[in-house]
Amino acid sequence: MADEPIGSGPVHLNLRMGPKLTRPVPAEVTEALLSAQITMTAGERSGFQLAFDLTKRGLITQRLLPEGFFDPKTRVIVLTSIKGTPTVILDGLIVRQEVGASNIPGQTTLTVTGEDLTLLMDLEERTDRYPNLAPSKRVERILQKYADYGIDPRIVREQVHQPPHELLRVDYQTGTDLQYVNELARANGYTFYLDPGPRPGRSTAFWGPEQRLGERQHALNVNMDVNSTVDQLTFAYDGTAREEPQARWQDPRTRDAQLLPQPDISPLRPPLGRRASPALKRKTLSGTAKKALEQAQAEMLGRAATSADAISGSGQLDVNRHGYVLRPRELVGVRGAGVTYDGDYYVKSVTHNLRPGSYQQNFTLSREGLIARSNTVRP
Repeated sequence: MADEPIGSGPVHLNLRMGPKLTRPVPAEVTEALLSAQITMTAGERSGFQLAFDLTKRGLITQRLLPEGFFDPKTRVIVLTSIKGTPTVILDGLIVRQEVGASNIPGQTTLTVTGEDLTLLMDLEERTDRYPNLAPSKRVERILQKYADYGIDPRIVREQVHQPPHELLRVDYQTGTDLQYVNELARANGYTFYLDPGPRPGRSTAFWGPEQRLGERQHALNVNMDVNSTVDQLTFAYDGTAREEPQARWQDPRTRDAQLLPQPDISPLRPPLGRRASPALKRKTLSGTAKKALEQAQAEMLGRAATSADAISGSGQLDVNRHGYVLRPRELVGVRGAGVTYDGDYYVKSVTHNLRPGSYQQNFTLSREGLIARSNTVRP
């Protein structure tokens, strides 16, 4: 998404729909759009809900709805346009439609609900085998099947290299492609999600660690009087969130079992806070003793990394007041919350709420420790 300042300019919303290839919807559909809500979360499927005004003799009621224009599996692409720069914020499929009829004029609505294109990966259970393929190669092979929908893979090789040994073990998939890809991500401390754009009809399927390095977004200011850009921001420190995983591995030659040493999670979770939260819980991983050593080490690293975020934040902002569209799955700075909670955070999720004349965002943040590591954030 472009880092385009909003200023006082308007935000235009564009809709494209179609069975597989999309095209701009008729003007009557755009004019009937009452609201759009789109939620994007790291490691989870994005969802959306669009509400339209239904009139008795309108195009939607008379022709589009009966012809199946809003039927399940119809593809929907939503773009915002700021100062002429379009940004794709959704590429998904309708899964449900609801019509709310009312005796009050102007209160009859059509609501369509859907999910992003990873839904395609979750429709069919299958069994497959992957001899001599590392986890990242298996993900690559699975994603190739969805190239027709404009999905480009972006795959990061696993942190702990796991050379395949076909003579000792062949990995099998049971369940849907999405379940298996997510299972491989969790086993390596990674995340999997679909990022729409940058052009309509194209998406990037990312399988790798959460992106916690690089340029920060413009800071969220709270409790700073006229300089505040966020309406509300709440922080929580959950002392039971972080775990210290325990894993045993048995040498198949000697039958000796050993407790694996605690891994360094900083390659997967570069620290954002100066004082890391301690792990109050110990969790014993099951089934690691009979796995390959590298696989057991990867699972232990993944569990330690994904449970590290004990600090969370949630809030709401008005895009015009903040001046920029907050993007999920990237870093952002916070200031005005005090010494303990100021600093950089990972944007875990963003929900876009668009109505005529209004663009609000709800968001959640996370990091693993308290107190900022730097005295400055990007203004």
